[in-house]
Amino acid sequence: MRLPEYHLTLPAWMADVAADEVVIPDVVERMRFVVGLAARNVAEGTGGPFGAAVFVRDTGRLVAPGVNRVVSTRCSIAHAEIVAIAMAGQVLGSFDLGAGGEMELVSSVEPCAMCLGAIPWSGVASLVCGARDEDARAVGFDEGDKPRDWIADLVDRDIEVHLDVLREEAARVLYDYALAGGIIYNGRVHHRHA
Repeated sequence: MRLPEYHLTLPAWMADVAADEVVIPDVVERMRFVVGLAARNVAEGTGGPFGAAVFVRDTGRLVAPGVNRVVSTRCSIAHAEIVAIAMAGQVLGSFDLGAGGEMELVSSVEPCAMCLGAIPWSGVASLVCGARDEDARAVGFDEGDKPRDWIADLVDRDIEVHLDVLREEAARVLYDYALAGGIIYNGRVHHRHA
């Protein structure tokens, strides 16, 4: 059997996003940028309603954007946060994003269980979230089993966490996607029956 090669790629329209150096000093505007990525990803038909980006924390310089690529690349791990972290590593030339200074991951939705697991190893110093886990679950996405105190766990690792930044705008992208009949992948919730 010959195994295929896999390359994580961004949609072609994202070339416009990173054509020039992007600097967004204000965290609310960073979230607006990320929510815009999620909305455009849906509008362009290139993925699910999730966006993320890695920024240099103190200056707001965009290191790398990411959007959800699960369905379009047939890859269950191609969540927006994973894509942004992977692209930032390529831009910085390191698996440790902290080696390039303090980095901030901005995500249109709280991380699912998988993305939460990747955050501490990425090297980011802070996480900024828009919509909540329950907003994603409300439209049918399975966010996985996360520890009840996941925020405290990240803070214990010296990663700051900021929630509800433009929550309503970020949640609206999820709801609009679901209302338009967008694919709710991995929406199967498995329960053990007693």
